[in-house]
Amino acid sequence: MKQTDFLRHDSPFQALSIVDDETRAVFYKKTYLHVALAVLLFIVVETLLLQVESLVTFMFSLTQGWTWLLVLGAFMMATSYAEKMAHKSHDRNQQYMGLLLFVVAEAVIFLPLIAIALQYQVMAGEESSLLSQAATVTLSLFTALSAVVLITKKDFSFLKSILAVGFIIAIGVIIAGMIFGFDLGLLFSGVMVVLAAGAILYQTSNLVHHYHTDQYVGAALGLFSSLMLLFWYVLSIFMSRD
Repeated sequence: MKQTDFLRHDSPFQALSIVDDETRAVFYKKTYLHVALAVLLFIVVETLLLQVESLVTFMFSLTQGWTWLLVLGAFMMATSYAEKMAHKSHDRNQQYMGLLLFVVAEAVIFLPLIAIALQYQVMAGEESSLLSQAATVTLSLFTALSAVVLITKKDFSFLKSILAVGFIIAIGVIIAGMIFGFDLGLLFSGVMVVLAAGAILYQTSNLVHHYHTDQYVGAALGLFSSLMLLFWYVLSIFMSRD
C-alpha cells in the first residue's frame, strides 16, 4: 500500500496515462515478465534454502511466541527498504537489487510454511498436489483480478485507505493471537485472501494509471508482493483442510 508514495517522479520518462497504446503494451510486457522472473527466482531460492536443514530447523524455532514477531518485523523492514530501492532510484541496478532483496526476504519468510506443506504432502502420500493446487488457484485469481483492471481500466486507488486499515487490523489480530495463544483459523485466512485480492486490484490499477515508463521493476515488485501474500493464505487454507 505504500507504493503510491513512491510514484512521484521527476525524470523525463512519461506517465503511462498519456503514452500511446504501443508504449503502454511494452511496459505491461516488461512488468509481467519481471513478475514471472521474480516468481521463478523465488522458487529457485526457496528450493536452495530447503536443502539447508539447519536453516529450516532454525526458522521453525523462530515461529514460536515473540520471536516470530521479531522475524516479521525484520521482514517488514527489509521489504520496505527493497520497495524504496525499486521505486525511488533512477539507477536500474538499484532497482534490480531492491527486487532481488524482496524476493530473498519472501523466500526466507516462506521457509517454515513451505516446509510444513511438504511434510503434509509426504504424510498424505502426495508428491506435489498441495503446493501445485495452491499455486494454481493463486495464479488463476491473480490473472483474473489483473485482467479486470487491464480490460476495464478502472482506477482502484480508492482501495488504498481500506487496505491500509485492513492490514493494520490484521497485524493487530496476529499480535493478539501470539499474546493470548489462540489460533487465527480458517476465517482469518479467508479475510486475508480478500485483502490480498484487493491489493492485487490496487497494484494493477497503479500499473495502469500511476506509473511512468521506466518504473516497470517497481511495478513488478508491487504485483509480486501482492501475489505472494495471496499465495501464503491460499496455501494456509489448503493446509487447513488436511
